[in-house]
Amino acid sequence: MKDKYKLYGFNNLTKSLSFNIYDVCYAKSNREQWDYIAYIDEQYNSERLTNILLKVTDMIGANVLNISKQDYDPQGASVTLLIAEESMVPFKDGETVVAHLDKSHVTVHTYPEYHPDNSIATFRVDIDVATCGEITPLSTLDFLINSFDSDIITMDYHVRGFTRDIAGKKIFIDHHISSIQDYIDDEILQKYDAIDINMYQSNIFHTKMLIKELDLQNYLFKTDVYELPPKERLLISDNLRKEMIEIFSGTNVY
Repeated sequence: MKDKYKLYGFNNLTKSLSFNIYDVCYAKSNREQWDYIAYIDEQYNSERLTNILLKVTDMIGANVLNISKQDYDPQGASVTLLIAEESMVPFKDGETVVAHLDKSHVTVHTYPEYHPDNSIATFRVDIDVATCGEITPLSTLDFLINSFDSDIITMDYHVRGFTRDIAGKKIFIDHHISSIQDYIDDEILQKYDAIDINMYQSNIFHTKMLIKELDLQNYLFKTDVYELPPKERLLISDNLRKEMIEIFSGTNVY
């Protein structure tokens, strides 16, 4: 915040960011689908995911209290970080003490899966960042988007509770926001079609993004695009785009 509110006590607003990405791929045979899932599982194992969350934690100015991580069999991984911050809490007599305030948690989960009929495999990552205080987790969005191959992105941001200024007036949100897109770099936004569904009175913000350009080679696993006849390329591209549209819209369109 450029102009900080003068608060009675400390800022106890809860700010929650839910960040979800989908990476879509074409894997022709059952064997290739399982190989793709194994590849993704290795690429985004709990160790790498932990490093991503540690960076997020550093960006929001929090300290790690505890790390819990797990790789699952046959696939998937989860990481949870409990985080906190050190804050100076003013008292009425003007003295200050250092208080250890809970800043909540950061979590990530992965979900590899594949379509039974059209050879489309999907890798989903869910990240949740919950903070308490002045700093908003929205500042981490560019880093998170660039940390994954993101074909579809859905984001939810919610500010809950209230704090008070020194006159006792309730403050339900301490920063201006009209859209989550305001916190995403313009270069990134140009690559996506994006829509907002916001409930301003409740401080709830929702944004969905769908990749605009589809370079088929980037979506083929263990296959070169020039090995495929033109008709098959069109069919694969069509199936990929249909899968993305359904995920983006949250509806079985086709």
